[in-house]
Amino acid sequence: MKGRPSLKRPLIVYPLLVQFVILLASFAILIAIAIRLDSGGPYTDERIIPIFANAVERDAEGGLVVATTPELADLRVETPDLWFVAEDDSGESVTFGTVPDHYASLEGRLSDISYAQLRDRAAPYNLAAAIRRETTEIGPLTILGHGALSELSFVLLFATNTAILPIFLVLTLTSLIFIPWIVRRSLAGVTRIAQEAEEIDAESRGRRLSEAHVPSEIAPLVRAMNDALRRLDEGYERQKRFIASASHELRTPIAVLSSKVEATQNEAIRSLAPDVQRLATMTEQLLDLHRLDTNRDDTSVDLAALARRVVADLAPLVIARECSIELEILGSTTCIGDAAALERVLMNLVQNALDHGGHNVIVRVIRAGFEVEDDGPGIPPEERERVFEPFHRLRPRASGSGLGLNLVRQVVDLHAGEVEILDASAGGTVVRVTLSPR
Repeated sequence: MKGRPSLKRPLIVYPLLVQFVILLASFAILIAIAIRLDSGGPYTDERIIPIFANAVERDAEGGLVVATTPELADLRVETPDLWFVAEDDSGESVTFGTVPDHYASLEGRLSDISYAQLRDRAAPYNLAAAIRRETTEIGPLTILGHGALSELSFVLLFATNTAILPIFLVLTLTSLIFIPWIVRRSLAGVTRIAQEAEEIDAESRGRRLSEAHVPSEIAPLVRAMNDALRRLDEGYERQKRFIASASHELRTPIAVLSSKVEATQNEAIRSLAPDVQRLATMTEQLLDLHRLDTNRDDTSVDLAALARRVVADLAPLVIARECSIELEILGSTTCIGDAAALERVLMNLVQNALDHGGHNVIVRVIRAGFEVEDDGPGIPPEERERVFEPFHRLRPRASGSGLGLNLVRQVVDLHAGEVEILDASAGGTVVRVTLSPR
C-alpha cells in the first residue's frame, strides 16, 4: 500500500548510498594524498622518447646520427629548447640540441640506466628530463631527453583513475547485485510466512505460521501471531460447543411446547404454532452448522437422485400450500461431498422460495450443480449478498429464521463450490449452486 514504509529502503537503498559516498570520499582522499606526496614540480612528458628514438640512425661507418623526422621537427617548433642524448650499448652516443652541463657526466654511462624521471627545483625547469630504454631498428638505445613540460598532478589523476576506477566500479556493481540478493534471502522467511498467513481463513483452523526460517527480529511477531491464532481457535471451539449444547438443550423443550400447542383447543395458543415451528427450524439449522464442522461424511453424490428425494419429501408441504413444484434433469452428474448436507441445501432453497412468495417452484439439475427457480417478487441486486448473512431477512417481519441461506453458503463453501442469485427469465429468482464434479 502507498505510504507504508518498506524494509527494502533502509536495508538496500540506504547502505548503497552510504557505500557510494564512502567510495567517493576515499577516491578523493587518495587523489589528494597522491598529489600532495608528489608535488615536485613539472616533468618532461616521456611520450617524446619514442620520437627521439625513431630519429636516431646509423651512418655508413656505423656511428649514430640524428635525422630530422617530421615528428621531431614538430616537437622542435613546439619546444625550442628541445634536446636529447641517445646512446647504444657500446657507449656510442649522439646529441641533439643543447644538453645541459649537469648531464655531461652521464655520457657513455646511459646504457647502465633503464628508467629515470629527473626534475629540477625552480623555473624555468631546463634540467627536467626523462631517461628511457627503447628498442629500435638499429638496436637498443638509452635516451636522455628534455621536451614539453607537464604537471605531475594530471598524471597522478590519470594513473589514479586508471588504477582505482575499476576497483570503484567493481565494488559498486558488487554492492548493487549482492546487497539486494542478501536482503531478499534474509527476508525470504518473512515472505514465506506472509504467504502462509494469506492461506489462513475461517475454515483452516489449527494452522500456525512457521517459525523455522524467520529472522530472530521477526520471530517475536510470528509467535504473537501464533498465540493470537491459538486464542481465536480456542474461542471458536468454545462458541461452537456453546451453540451445539444450546441447540441440543432447546430441542426437548421446543418439542414439548410444539406437542402442547398442537394438542390444545385454545385458538390463541394454537396461533403460536408458526412461531414454535420457527424455533424448531432455527434449532435444527444451528445443529446442521455444528454437524458441518464435526461429522462431515464425503461420498460420491448423484445429484439427480438427491433432487428426486428432496422433491418427493417436500411435495406434501408444497401441495398443502397450494403451490406446485417441478423437477428438471438437464445434465445428471456426480460430485464428491456430504450427501446429507447437500440435501439440506436444496431443501432450504425450496423452502426459501416457498416462504418468499413463490407459487411455482422449479428444481433444475444442471451439470455439476443444481438451481431453484421461483416466480416470487425477486431479490434486489443490492441485497443478493446480504441475504447470505446470518439472521438477515429481506423483509423484517418475514417468518424465516434468517439462517437458511447462510447455511447454504457455508455448505457450498465447504464443498469448494459457488452459489449465486440470478433473475429468472419470467420474473422471480434463480438460486444456482455450482459444485466441483468428481
